[in-house]
Amino acid sequence: MSDSEMHACSRRMTRAFRFTHAPYKVMLSLPIYLDNHATTPVDPRVLEAMLPYFTQKFGNAGSTSHSFGHEAKAAVDQSRELIAASIGCSSREIVFTSGATESNNLALRGVAERSRRRGNHIISVTTEHKAVLDPLRRLARKGLDVTLLPVEQAGSASAGLLKMEQVEQAIRSDTLLVSVMLANNEVGILQDISAISACCKAKGVIFHCDATQAVGKVPVDVHTLGVDLMSFTAHKIYGPKGVGALYVRRGSPGVRLEPLIDGGGQEGGLRSGTLNVPGIVGFAKALELCLAEMPAEGSRLSELRQRLWDGLKKEVPDVALNGPDWSKSPRLPGNLNCAFPFVDGEALLMNMKDVAVSSGSACTSANPEPSHVLRALGLSEDLTRASLRFGLGRFTTAEEIDFAITATAATVHRLRKLSSMASE
Repeated sequence: MSDSEMHACSRRMTRAFRFTHAPYKVMLSLPIYLDNHATTPVDPRVLEAMLPYFTQKFGNAGSTSHSFGHEAKAAVDQSRELIAASIGCSSREIVFTSGATESNNLALRGVAERSRRRGNHIISVTTEHKAVLDPLRRLARKGLDVTLLPVEQAGSASAGLLKMEQVEQAIRSDTLLVSVMLANNEVGILQDISAISACCKAKGVIFHCDATQAVGKVPVDVHTLGVDLMSFTAHKIYGPKGVGALYVRRGSPGVRLEPLIDGGGQEGGLRSGTLNVPGIVGFAKALELCLAEMPAEGSRLSELRQRLWDGLKKEVPDVALNGPDWSKSPRLPGNLNCAFPFVDGEALLMNMKDVAVSSGSACTSANPEPSHVLRALGLSEDLTRASLRFGLGRFTTAEEIDFAITATAATVHRLRKLSSMASE
């Protein structure tokens, strides 16, 4: 399959638009998709690997009495080996789940709800994903003490960064667990996980990392990072929805979890339920492709991100960068989050009809409250609502970036003019 065919298969095409912004004169399919932090299209190569396991090789991996089950189990075992190798762990340390949300819940609640836990205190960060913050709220209602640490504020070159010293000072004698995400899903900051985990290890505290936005995009090795538990998923890396994994460190001592789902005893008893064989195969293939293409893709996305930011600065007065300055602090290569002052935030998002972007996490889009991540960085409610997150991905082109610049600028200028007229 050619690159052009893959690109055509990967995105929903609704209508064509002739884009004549110099120096380009090309046909674009609208709307264009720049929300790859929310989800990604399944890469055609991933779909190709999955298809036989829906029809020809459809066996249950738990059926050990016939060849159909053996074939499915062999595919799962091979995929588990590949996924484990991609993050530097043993295949026995991979637990398959339905996605990163379940993985986070299993990690946090699995540690906290064990009858023989060592403490009653958990530390996390104000800018974590809701898939971490909401389970922590549940645990707090059950009597655990939860501390949420602040991050570097807006205006800093490292906005969104958590310093290791903050964790060190927050750890108490009864601290059970620390949870810090590797890559933030809204502002792209990459935390110094290895330093934080070293602090936890020195004090005998279990460390969990939500690496959902990082795996497949930047190098991730569980031993280099020093994590005990790590969550990640397939649909952020051009794999299928509905399958994820939790790394659970084994050894002496290993991490012990209380399962959330009981049943057939699959996944070492930690996650019962029939394994999603096609999804697991697709997960492995997606990771394999990401690792092979990561150096070139990271560079390409960084260049496109810079092109988008330079264009927005040129065309939109007063646009502000949310999150870290990537020339000084590490940031996901495909992430850009911008604030557009003097614009009604709801109107801004509603008028971006030809460019699929978001105002925050997809998992909280039903909540009318402004982004808790940007608020935690110190932005006002108005500026938070007037912010857009651009998520660039594998199938994003330079032409689409140029169209996004033009479309965003036109929308902001129009809304600012309407706001000015209304205030006269």
